[in-house]
Amino acid sequence: MNMKRMKRITSMFALLLVVSFLVESVDAGAVAGGTNYTYTYDCWYEDRESPDAYAVNRTVTGADFKESGNFKNPEGLYAVGNRVYVADTGNNRIVELAYNNDEFKFVRAISEFTNGGAKDTLSTPKDVFVTTTGEIYVADTGNKRIVHMDSSLNCIKIITRPTDDTVDQSTDFLPAKLVVDSSNRIFSQVTNVNKGFMEFGSDGSFTGYVGASEVTYNFFTYLWKLIATKEQRAQMELFVPTEYSNIALDSEGFIYSTISKFEGDVKAAKPVRKLNAKGTDILVRNSLVQPIGDLYFPDTGELSGTSKFLDVCALPNDTYYCLDNTRGRVFGYDFQGNMLYAFGGHGYREGYFINPVAIEDIDGSLLILDKDLGSITQMTLTEYGTLINQGLAEYKRGDYDASAETWRKVLKLNGNYDLGYIGVGRALLRQEKYKDAMNYFETKLDKKNYSKAYKYYRKEQMEDNIVYILIGLLIIIVLLYGRGFIKKARKEVEKG
Repeated sequence: MNMKRMKRITSMFALLLVVSFLVESVDAGAVAGGTNYTYTYDCWYEDRESPDAYAVNRTVTGADFKESGNFKNPEGLYAVGNRVYVADTGNNRIVELAYNNDEFKFVRAISEFTNGGAKDTLSTPKDVFVTTTGEIYVADTGNKRIVHMDSSLNCIKIITRPTDDTVDQSTDFLPAKLVVDSSNRIFSQVTNVNKGFMEFGSDGSFTGYVGASEVTYNFFTYLWKLIATKEQRAQMELFVPTEYSNIALDSEGFIYSTISKFEGDVKAAKPVRKLNAKGTDILVRNSLVQPIGDLYFPDTGELSGTSKFLDVCALPNDTYYCLDNTRGRVFGYDFQGNMLYAFGGHGYREGYFINPVAIEDIDGSLLILDKDLGSITQMTLTEYGTLINQGLAEYKRGDYDASAETWRKVLKLNGNYDLGYIGVGRALLRQEKYKDAMNYFETKLDKKNYSKAYKYYRKEQMEDNIVYILIGLLIIIVLLYGRGFIKKARKEVEKG
């Protein structure tokens, strides 16, 4: 081998080492700093990178507690007070953790309870709900029942498949998710039930369905059904309401729900909803970008298709977070339906997920449960995220001066943030600074708020200048009348 060829090979090897070092340094820096790809959509529907609103604080696994052992395919998560409950489905138990002084500690594992003086066990529990008084409700899916027990694990009641005409008696009763309101009514998402959430009274009696979803179907399939034979129609999939994927309660007792399986347009499917007592969707959708997750996505591959929300978490400030299982992302929205930010992704890096299935909040942090990794990722607000929440809170309580100032601080950190401009505009609108508000709304093509500001600005201008307007009208009338009088007088002089 000649000297020239040796130099070329040596140079290429050195270049590869440098590139490898740079790549590893970038990855290591991203992981160590908890930095994730955070983005939002602008008024042109383009995705824009933004500072991180949340950063990874820690990742918790069952193996972190010597009394617990690894979580196995956990599917449910619930937080109340300083307690976190994990439905450790594969291990047939509920794990209770305590969160104090920014530290998680193991409390107990609940795999059995006392039922009528005898021991009873759980089987593949998929969800858990705990009241402020410590009463525990478990979707005991493997045993086809809902179990209600007190804090000492004594059975209070057990709910099985209702013997009701509206309930299909040929299918198993498989409660998967549940919540309990302040009146002790139980709402459960039951597998293979597409009539809405099943509602049970405080005594366990079945009272009906809540929030039946609209029927969705493919238009061409519908046309084919019109001309198909009876046998062909029998073989086709029935047009049935969409099945919910999860349920949560907000601080006022409203039900938030998610839908992960639907056909047709994702906007029409309304994958996240807020239900009132009548089961009517009252979620506010006043934003350009609807709360549907990603606007753009690949059509093929493992991460293809629309966002599929598997869970939703509603915070006391009326913001809510939807967990997308398709690409492992969290989407945050405010009380008007504006997208605050999206973060996370699919992968093994810190802050990324493989199979996220549940999301909860505790003490200002978000907890995200990954079924395949058997882990809980705790994410805490950054300065940027804190300012956004602060601006929303100040606006809601009517402190518009402070809100406008906070949103200006947000814009210093992210000049591309549409909601920052809209936030300043809304605050100025409430301060009756209509002209300035119009400028902010116009910048981000917020037609609805711009029209509102313009209406008030026009009214204000009319009221401020009404005297001048009336004087101007009077002058015009006088001029018109005088012109006519002069013409008439001239004609009479000419005749005379």
